[in-house]
Amino acid sequence: MKFYKSGSDTLPTSIENSGLAQGPQNDDVSRREFLAMATTFGATTATAYSMLGMNAPALASETPKIGGTIRIGMVVRAGKDPRSYDDSPQANISRGWLEYLVRYTHAFTFEPMLLESWEISEDAKTYILNVRPGVTWHNGDALTAEHVAYNIARWCEKDVEGNSMAGRFGTLIDAETGKAADGTIEVVDDMTVRLNLPNPDITLIAGMADYPAAVVHPSAGSADPFLAPMGTGPYTLESHEAGVKAVLVRKEGHTWWNEGNGAYLDRIEYVDVGTDPTIIVASYEAEEIDANYESSGEFVDVLTGLDLVQNEAVTAATIVLRTNQFTEVNGQKPYADARVRRALSMAVDNNVLLELGVNGLGITAQNHHVCPIHPEYAKVDRLPHDPAGAMVLLKEAGMEDYEHDLISIDDDWRKNTTDAMAAQLRDAGIKVKRTVIPGASFWNDWAKFPFSSTNWNMRPLGVQILALAYRSGEAWNETGFDNAEFDNLLAEALATPDADKRRDIMARLEAIMLEEGVVTQPYWRSLYNHNRPHVKGMGMHPTFEIHIDKIWLDG
Repeated sequence: MKFYKSGSDTLPTSIENSGLAQGPQNDDVSRREFLAMATTFGATTATAYSMLGMNAPALASETPKIGGTIRIGMVVRAGKDPRSYDDSPQANISRGWLEYLVRYTHAFTFEPMLLESWEISEDAKTYILNVRPGVTWHNGDALTAEHVAYNIARWCEKDVEGNSMAGRFGTLIDAETGKAADGTIEVVDDMTVRLNLPNPDITLIAGMADYPAAVVHPSAGSADPFLAPMGTGPYTLESHEAGVKAVLVRKEGHTWWNEGNGAYLDRIEYVDVGTDPTIIVASYEAEEIDANYESSGEFVDVLTGLDLVQNEAVTAATIVLRTNQFTEVNGQKPYADARVRRALSMAVDNNVLLELGVNGLGITAQNHHVCPIHPEYAKVDRLPHDPAGAMVLLKEAGMEDYEHDLISIDDDWRKNTTDAMAAQLRDAGIKVKRTVIPGASFWNDWAKFPFSSTNWNMRPLGVQILALAYRSGEAWNETGFDNAEFDNLLAEALATPDADKRRDIMARLEAIMLEEGVVTQPYWRSLYNHNRPHVKGMGMHPTFEIHIDKIWLDG
């Protein structure tokens, strides 16, 4: 069996000869997903770009300066076991001391972090993980293969509440025990772990880079790392108050494995500016922050007008307006009937939600949560926008007089998008009220609401997002969707490295999503943030990551 090693620039024929690798006739977003697959299976960033006839993004020509304090405006939430993180800001804070096996870069490629390299068999059933030598924990322990294996086993504990990593590593999990199956995680030696999968899975490297995949010391167990910060990274947590501020400082006495190639700052302050964009503007004007986590809607231009640097990433980030098929309301399950779910989508014009929700900064979507950016995307159009037809379906289901309670968080773009859907439902004659919940409370029960909106980060592969959000029984399955045909097809897609063959399977998966009316997923967002001109290396990451080790201050 042939293996493909990261950074070796030897690729499977199915990727090397793919249509996406044939040059500049392909659109920008599709290229980005080719980059993810190519670097998963062996290409360096430079080689992956060259296969597209492009140059890899150049590093800044300036020499980074050491020292200084940066203040970043971002929601500051309470900490918890990282495998149950459900929001990127939690990970951005702990990223200072808790690191990852793999990093997804601003250039849309995968690069090793705590792994020095990895190897994947041609059939994607065997992964060899080579642990980076010379990495130490804050307590002086050396990072070993046992530590890596421990973390992967933790990720596979399906019965742990909120553990979404089980959705990323489901191929390793024994259905009866809810834990990693015997023999799937093998410690070969002190610095090597082999994963022996019962079925192929092309998404594991991408899963290792996702924000709940922070690597913890075995002594930490399931503890909240904000309470006793200990990791391998260059920083530690000086203070943390949810809703106010979190402060990171350089970890004294710790030699970071990448010393000299990052961690330029002395101090990082995450200042909670809430979710109201007017507060972000006011914070810049009062010189209280130097950069911000996200800029949205009309406030992108407002912030740029303050002579700030505007950063953009074209991604598959989105919002879903979804029902939960099994949640009871007053003794009934109002969304158990697919006709009701389809009707809610048919009553809505996605173009209107794009314009009113994010000021048109994106492209419309087709309600199946697979994006043209994804290599296995199949063109399957949404059910037609048909308000009259929607009411016919509701009458057939005996639900024409039901009053729906549509819930959202209280921020700008998510609230605006949800308001726009509620207005269109009312225009179609559907009874609906709106409930708006403060951000501090919304995330406590986000997966349990009967009818609500939720933002979703980009994932590099379409099969990733379907496995996380719509496979039956997963921690992040907020729709209650449970469909055996869908689950079986998804397992087949996860086992298919060839994107063209995977696309045929994806066409049916997307069709099932539409037939079942699982979500109204109206648009794909372009992401923005801003920083002051003296802040270097900030950028807008496609999955909202803040790589604080790459940021420095020029003055």
